[in-house]
Amino acid sequence: MRPVVVAVAITGSVPRTSDNPTLPVTPAEQVASARDAYAAGASLVHIHVRNPDETPSSDPALFAAVQEGVRKHCPGMIVQFSTGGRGRDPATRGLSLRHRPDMASLSTGSVNFPTIVYENPAALVTELAESMKAQGVRPEIEIFDLSHLHGARRLVEAGLIDARPHVQFVMGVKNALPAEERLLDILLAETRRILPEATWTAAGIGRHQSAVMGWALARGADGVRTGLEDNIRLSKSRLADGNADLVRVAVEICARHGARPATCAEARGMLGLG
Repeated sequence: MRPVVVAVAITGSVPRTSDNPTLPVTPAEQVASARDAYAAGASLVHIHVRNPDETPSSDPALFAAVQEGVRKHCPGMIVQFSTGGRGRDPATRGLSLRHRPDMASLSTGSVNFPTIVYENPAALVTELAESMKAQGVRPEIEIFDLSHLHGARRLVEAGLIDARPHVQFVMGVKNALPAEERLLDILLAETRRILPEATWTAAGIGRHQSAVMGWALARGADGVRTGLEDNIRLSKSRLADGNADLVRVAVEICARHGARPATCAEARGMLGLG
């Protein structure tokens, strides 16, 4: 069976404990949830942090605390910080990069979200890419629109990222890319045309999570993504019992497509990490 990187987005910016009581909010809760997901098969953890009132935070100390705990309790797990913008001051979105996580998310263009415009002006994208390069942090390019692939290509041409970026298609966000299989084919064809060396994965939001994983695996994706950031439910009537619950579903979907969770060492090799 071929190895696939299973990424778990443990918290995000949107869900609250009122939506799902198992959502990890404090650093201690996040480390415990990452440890459970790691034991279930996840090799990469995507991290957002929260203020005590559960609003999104950019506090580098919180990111550092989660990273320290993950590295202690989840040996080899890839730590990926979010530089996403929902509820965060653009000037603070890259502050945590000084702690040198293995990876960080990088959106290369703006897009409509359900109630806001997710703003990623060109100057900010360049600034974040420069900071990641300087700190030795490998970016994961977040694709919310076809044009964002061309934004990534411009970063390659500018020498800010290498010619083998890791790309994630985000599907099912209201007002952005619908979760439609034919659109994944369009995105993937364009990626192969302009970023032929890229590795790739896809994230389905909400009820689309499992379907998008299946579409990606059927097309030979290098990874899949799951976690409470994107989806708080196992079914319409049943909440997920933590991130590990969702990772176990992802592992089952991988098996149906002849794949297995990559070990952390395999995942690091696949994504170009030392």
